[in-house]
This record gives sequence, structure tokens and C-alpha cells, in this order.
Amino acid sequence: MEIKDPIHGSIVLSEVEEAILETREFQRLRQIKQLGFAEYSFPGASHSRFLHSLGVMHLAGRAFDSIFREFKFSNEAARTRLRSAVRLGALLHDIGHGPLSHTTEEVMPPVGQLKIKAYSARERGYAVDAARKATHEDYTIKMVTDSDLAKCLETSSKEITGLHVACLIDRGLKAPDDFFFDQGLDFRPILSQVVSSEMDVDRMDYLERDAYFCGTNYGRVELEWLIGNLTFHESKGRVHLALNRRALYTFDDFLISRHHMYLMVYFHHKSIIFEEMLQRYLGSSDCKYHLPSGIEDYLRCSDYSLYEHLAEQKNEWAKRIADRRPYRMLTEIHTTEKTTRPRKICEVLEAEGIRTIQSGSATRLSKYHATQDQEAFPIFVVDQYDQREKPVPIEKVTRVFQKYEETRMIERIYVAPESFAKARKLVADKKL
Repeated sequence: MEIKDPIHGSIVLSEVEEAILETREFQRLRQIKQLGFAEYSFPGASHSRFLHSLGVMHLAGRAFDSIFREFKFSNEAARTRLRSAVRLGALLHDIGHGPLSHTTEEVMPPVGQLKIKAYSARERGYAVDAARKATHEDYTIKMVTDSDLAKCLETSSKEITGLHVACLIDRGLKAPDDFFFDQGLDFRPILSQVVSSEMDVDRMDYLERDAYFCGTNYGRVELEWLIGNLTFHESKGRVHLALNRRALYTFDDFLISRHHMYLMVYFHHKSIIFEEMLQRYLGSSDCKYHLPSGIEDYLRCSDYSLYEHLAEQKNEWAKRIADRRPYRMLTEIHTTEKTTRPRKICEVLEAEGIRTIQSGSATRLSKYHATQDQEAFPIFVVDQYDQREKPVPIEKVTRVFQKYEETRMIERIYVAPESFAKARKLVADKKL
């Protein structure tokens, strides 16, 4: 099967991938927009997680071929097995996403209610608290390991199970066998990094795709050069992701492009206010919307079903979303440090009977160099032209992490449109 993609051109699917694509679980992603409310800011941004997932799968295959272009596996079957697994991991990494992006995770049930069998045996330090609120990642693992999709995978593939795929999405899961080993080497770290890391194919696809559909240039990166310079480094029997030194500046640009996409696109004030209003509805006492723990019921939850629900409610926030009557941005403050100014403005406005919504959006270039992930799954830089240079962790070679260490914040205050003129006058008169 071949699919035409506006970003990557022709995407060819294997028989197993085609079978997965036709499942109800995967087809549901057609009804989940990649950028939630962003289409109110960027009308072209109506692309779905269905299309994004196909693109990530395609890039995973390209990344695998680039990384192991000169590596000799024990046999062709081993290479095919691992390549298929990483493509499936990439294809299914978003399968559990709820309606309208991450906001609806507010009304997900405790993770224990999902009854995820794969969570019963996890690696040390990755225990799951059954009482915590579930996330889309939990629904992803449930679907991949215990649903009709999981049965489809095991029927279509001779040796790849849902748990094998889940191990590339959730690093806390314990591998059931030696599936990821070949010639005594453990390939799970690098395959996991291809699916999820500071240099993963998920980000490579959504940056290019989101920039394309939003009509911006912020997310444009040199994908060909970046993927073409991916390689591997073996350390203590484990195979890790690595990058040729000559593409280091492309990696820097990749991180900075993502950083700017957050600040200029993902944190756009119109998207943020719709998310804030939805969050207020979901947290209200009269909210009747909850995401179910059963997969069959969850499959009926989409962006469209949520919009239909909102249109039937009497709650003010639900009605404002359904009628597209959002609060209007009054002030916007870009800063790297906490400031009391937004709170003071809100206090003055509230005292005058003007309701406000204060919203803060914060992002850092990367958390990689300050997390456990760096120690367990390091990314290396190698020099293909100078064999005397030993492979080193990427954070020791580039200074981009340190230069962009600070957190960038956008503090905003919104008021109802009918109160906007009065609020703006108060702010001006009181020189707030």
C-alpha cells in the first residue's frame, strides 16, 4: 500500500502496517487534530494525528536505514525484525491521544481503572501509581498491548507482539524476551531514542508538518542532513543513538526551531485562551464530560464528539467555545523571570467587577541534560573523519543547552470581549 503525503511524498506500508492502519483504533486518529485549537489562529492547521503518525513511521524507517547502513546484522531477518519494530513504535506512538490535544487529560480516570496488564511487571524505578490520573501514554500502552489493535498486530506479524512495540514507547516496561538483541548487543535503547528523544522522528515530523500547515517558517529544519548523519555508538553492550559531528549545528538548529515553534505557534494567544476555557469547563462542578476507561467507549471520543457535547451545554465556558466567543487578550508579557505584574492587574480588574483569565505558558529549549533520561539513554557525537576523537555525550560538545538554559515565559491576561474597552482604559489610567 502506498500513501501520498504532502510532506514526505510517497509512504509505502508493509502488510502488517496496512492491517494496523485499518483498525478502528488507528482510524480514530483521523478525528483527532494534531494541533487542537490552533486552527483558530492558523486556518490551515487542521491536519490530523493520523497523518502525523504515518509521517513519523516513514521517518523512523529512513532513520533506521541511515543509522545502520554499514552495520552487519547476524542475518537479514534480524535487521528486518528490528526495522519493523521501530516503524510500528513510531506509527503507534500517538494512538492513545484524547480529544483536543492534552487538555482533556484533566478528565481521564485513575490509571488503575485502565487495567493495563503490561504495568504489572516494570523495570525498577518505573512503578505506576494506580491512583494517579491516566495520560494519553497510558491509553497508548493499553491499546498497543490489550485491544483489538493488539490482536491485529499479533495476527499479522509472526514475531512482533504489542508488548515489543510498547517497549519502544514506554521505557519503563520490561522486555519479555531477547527480541531486541542481536549478536549480544541490546538495540532497544537506540530504537527507543528514534521514537522518543531529543532527536526523535516524532519531532522531526511534527516540526516540518506543523510549519507547513500553519504557513510559518519557524519549524523548518535540514531533515535530509540530520537524518543522513544519524549513526550509532555501542557502549557496554547497548547500542545508543549518535550523530556525526559535521551535523552538530543542524542539531542545534533543530532544537532552536522547536523552541521557537512553541513560543510563536503552539503558545499562540488564541489557542491558549480556548484551552484555558476548556480547562475551566472540565474543572467546573457542572461538567458532564469524562473520558472512559474502557477502550470501546474511548474509541468514540474524538474532537468532533467533544464539540457536539460542548454545543449542548449551558455552562458559560462550554458555550463560549462552541460559539467561538473567547475571552480577548488584554496584556501579554514575555519574560524569563516570575513577575507580579499580571497578578496586580488582575486584582485591579476584579475589584472593578471585570472577570479575568490569567494564563502562563513556559518552555525551555530542552530538559535532556538535566534528567535521568540523559544517563540511561545518552545521545553521542562521533567524528567519522578523525578516528582519534572518542564518542562523547552530545551535551558535552554543543553549548546550545547552556545558552538556552533559561525558561521563557509568556504571561497573558484575558477578559470578556464586552469588558475589553473598560479593562484597557483601567490599565492605561492606572499605569499598570
